[in-house]
Amino acid sequence: MLRYSQAVRVGDRVEISGQGGWDEDFAFPDSLEEEIVRAFDNVERTLAQAGASWREVIAVNSYHVPTAPDTIGEDHNRTMVEQFRRRMGERAPIWTQIGVPALGAPGMRVEIRVTALTGPGERDH
Repeated sequence: MLRYSQAVRVGDRVEISGQGGWDEDFAFPDSLEEEIVRAFDNVERTLAQAGASWREVIAVNSYHVPTAPDTIGEDHNRTMVEQFRRRMGERAPIWTQIGVPALGAPGMRVEIRVTALTGPGERDH
């Protein structure tokens, strides 16, 4: 097994490791959309274990194995934005998407890493 932490909390700041769209058996679905939804679910679970939620996320880095020759692919973008709206309402984090040739597990097509701030204060600038 790899040796790393799923989440680290320092004061009001929570940083989580990249989460993929695996299930309890670390298997990936055939559907890219379902894989992205599962990745968001896994981020949510990891945040909760550290005492945070999607509502407190301020930054997202997402890594994608592209489905189009010159972009990450509309299927990735559409599902990511749908999930942001579902989990964060109209509040939007800063977001960086990165296309990669491969991720950490065979068949993995998306990985999501976030930063959350759990203390009081303004989050949107």
